[in-house]
Amino acid sequence: MGMRKSVAKLTTLLLLAASPLAAQGVDPGYDIVIRNGRVLDGAGNPWISADVAIKDGRIVKVGTVAGKGAREIDARNRYVTPGFFDMMDSSGSVFLKSGAAENKLRQGVTTLISGEGGPPVPADQISAYFDRLEKQGIAVNFGTYYSGMQARQKIVGDADVRPTPEQMALMVKEVETAMRQGALGISSALMYAGHSYQTAEDLITLSKVVSKCGGFYASHIRDESENLIPAINEAIRIGEEGGVKVEIFHLKAAFRPGWGKLMPQAIAAIEAARARGVDIAADMYPYPAAGTTLAVTVPKWIWADGYDKGIERLRDPALRARLKKESAAGSVQDWANPLVATGGWQNVVLDYPNSAKYARFAKMSMDKVAAELKQDPADAAWDILLAAQPGRASAFYFMMGEADIELAMRQPWVSIGSDGPSSLPGAVENDAQRHPRDYATMARIISEYVVKRKVLTLEEAVRKMTSWPAQRMGLSDRGLIREGMRADVAVFDPANVKEKATFDHPLQFAEGMDAVIVNGQIALDGNRLTGSRSGIALRHECPALK
Repeated sequence: MGMRKSVAKLTTLLLLAASPLAAQGVDPGYDIVIRNGRVLDGAGNPWISADVAIKDGRIVKVGTVAGKGAREIDARNRYVTPGFFDMMDSSGSVFLKSGAAENKLRQGVTTLISGEGGPPVPADQISAYFDRLEKQGIAVNFGTYYSGMQARQKIVGDADVRPTPEQMALMVKEVETAMRQGALGISSALMYAGHSYQTAEDLITLSKVVSKCGGFYASHIRDESENLIPAINEAIRIGEEGGVKVEIFHLKAAFRPGWGKLMPQAIAAIEAARARGVDIAADMYPYPAAGTTLAVTVPKWIWADGYDKGIERLRDPALRARLKKESAAGSVQDWANPLVATGGWQNVVLDYPNSAKYARFAKMSMDKVAAELKQDPADAAWDILLAAQPGRASAFYFMMGEADIELAMRQPWVSIGSDGPSSLPGAVENDAQRHPRDYATMARIISEYVVKRKVLTLEEAVRKMTSWPAQRMGLSDRGLIREGMRADVAVFDPANVKEKATFDHPLQFAEGMDAVIVNGQIALDGNRLTGSRSGIALRHECPALK
């Protein structure tokens, strides 16, 4: 074992050796030359043996490179690919604290598309927010959607009320401002109370603003369980009538009784929409469990007068009795009951209770937690939710089947998104959910679905994480290993890529990336972060609103 470690260390040193010309003060011609690699261009083509030269942040030569680099990387027996895209990131708030993005870099990720809930600033501060990120420094490229709920929250609040025409006009102005400031489009998270009070008509109205900018409507759709198909059809309708591109966040069939049935229907609905000209696609993460707040276990009507009022109601024993009866009966009032979707409390695992009182129950299934507390599982879950206030208690919901995951993954228009934030250096835990997808999504695609199961070829997996999302987002200068492209690059041996994060121990960095380059700067050097902050903000241009 000691010999293997020594060889691995020596290999890393050889891979990332400095050019002697640079040390002698001689201009080497290129900033970086990656030599002898198996170059996968990202377009799905088979690999070629070639060198890749980088200068001033761009790829300037692919083929035989005669000149030298200030940094020479020997990629023999390694693949050289474009850097990966995370198409459903949630690092918006984290980047205000740290732009290190170590968990992303260690998976080969160089670009993040964020904003299910929007940026952590109002519409009129998005450009300044981007400026701040670039000034502070971010290790990867970053773009964000603006949430329709942000506009609604500002003008209407989070209660279940219909906006007046005057209020809708003000919401439209918020979206116009966000698009002028560089947002990629609008997003929605319709599964959640507050967000779910946005109607299709409201979102169509807001999407018409985005349409002027060639932007997106990106959605955590209204129901990912029993009513998955109507929810997808609603997203399609918003795209058609609003005139926007549609991105379905984390496509899944989260309903055990519908395994093997719902996903083929969902794919057929999306294919039919694409056939008639709707620019719709989806992203996904490769895990059988979702991770979200315990609040989704409560029938949604309780939140109709706002979150704070809902928490107050949840403390009422009489209302609790009603809620438990409704939960036992199934889904009610536009509420997808996760207990039906998962098959019961035994398939709901407490992730992060966010309170000292219940900390010992983390990573236990809720039926076992309830048994320990000698409570009904619903009471146990809701007491934990209350104890977490004003923060958030989260759980894992095991409700996706592997056959459905593999079927979705094979669709050519499906990209990969973690639904997770960047890590904070030195942070052991925080009040956000901690799911292995945060640290291992792209590594799992390679190690599990390419190398082990062979669901995807490496060429197709790389395409899904590079050229396809770049083309999808209109980033024509990224996502390919071609001359003139931005130099976002990953160097790795697929056999060495390991997902270390698990549901029990999710805060484990992936392994196996030999080098990661962002805009021509080495960000990951063997097993070491360089501290480079060469990422940029990806600002969507909208000449029509200037």
